[in-house]
Amino acid sequence: MPIFIKMPSLSPTMTEGKLSKWLKKKGDQVTPGDVLAEIETDKATMEIEAVDEGILFEIKVDEGAENISVGSVIATIMEENDSEDDMTSNLDLEMNNNSQVIDNTNNNPEYDEIKALSNLDFDEKTINEDRIRISPLAKRLAIKNKILFKEIKGSGPYGRIIKKDIENFSRSKELLNDDFNKRIDVQDNNFSDVPHSPMRKVIAQRLVNSVNEAPHFFLSVDCNVSELNKVRNQINSGAMKISVNDFIVKASAKALKNVPKANCSWNSDFIRYSNTFDVSVAVAIDDGLITPIVRNVERKGLEEISNEIKDLADKAKKGNLALEEYQGGNFTVSNLGMFGIKNFTAIINPPQSMILAIGKAEKKPVIVNDEVKISEIMNVTLSCDHRVIDGALGSLWLNKFKSYIENPSLMLL
Repeated sequence: MPIFIKMPSLSPTMTEGKLSKWLKKKGDQVTPGDVLAEIETDKATMEIEAVDEGILFEIKVDEGAENISVGSVIATIMEENDSEDDMTSNLDLEMNNNSQVIDNTNNNPEYDEIKALSNLDFDEKTINEDRIRISPLAKRLAIKNKILFKEIKGSGPYGRIIKKDIENFSRSKELLNDDFNKRIDVQDNNFSDVPHSPMRKVIAQRLVNSVNEAPHFFLSVDCNVSELNKVRNQINSGAMKISVNDFIVKASAKALKNVPKANCSWNSDFIRYSNTFDVSVAVAIDDGLITPIVRNVERKGLEEISNEIKDLADKAKKGNLALEEYQGGNFTVSNLGMFGIKNFTAIINPPQSMILAIGKAEKKPVIVNDEVKISEIMNVTLSCDHRVIDGALGSLWLNKFKSYIENPSLMLL
């Protein structure tokens, strides 16, 4: 029976992709494990590997084609007992009736993810643990560029090294030797046009959808972080190094646990209340913004939270985040205080219902017990989805957060 290769859905946000390159041509014999093509998704470039044996009978999508809908046929493989008439008739049936056939995708997005990952990793169970897990394309690229891949940490399934890992490693070496600005030729033009990357397109679409669909309102409060900084300085006098942001992530999860009605998201037919307290942390990368997730924050100490945030931020900047490390989350923290920003409002990260914008802490005169004292004041602004969070509920959460920040010992309870 003909095998249809379809554009896979490799993330919940992916609706279309770009076929960057064909690694096989029409008429080539393919065997399980052969890399057929490279797909550029909204987050990364991934490889499509064959899971069956046969001949690449027809290529339906040209190399470099963009905006290919998830689930559309991009190629067909002819098995040993198939005839050309079988291939043509079955392709017509597939295109006309959208029949479910054996392929690399399914109409269920969750199945798409699992199937795509299984295609990338079909032989992992048979690989000796002592061997380096690396895709055929990544290995060829490493050898071509004389890269020793043994020390590279893979971002694919089960730590497998994929093409993007090799490219990131090669790019980091180039950046060490060259000034990026020197490689931009502006002698003849006073501008340059850079095509939208898939990631930037998705970020733009998600933020537009968030603003248009979720009625935002904003609540702002000043937090006195003087006591928090005293505690932090005591902790950091030893080997452990904790940031203010680590306290903020912990306080956010504690406040969500205290105000469970705020730990929710809007859906067209229902409101979903989460029983977990997973906090997304906004990380700026070259191509935009990504929000890796610290899961089960309420169960973790500050040191564990701090180490996890550092590890996730490092992975994000290297493009090595696994899907489960940035998909999901109940609440987002966006901190621009380190850039000197005093206050700002952030756009909600759908399908979440709140995001907290953190400004820079500044020393200000504060009246305490009728006396003027100099305290460190940090402004925070909570963006709320008014469909599910009203003013009273948002205020309740924000006051709980403020109490934890101003009395950090409460986080230990």
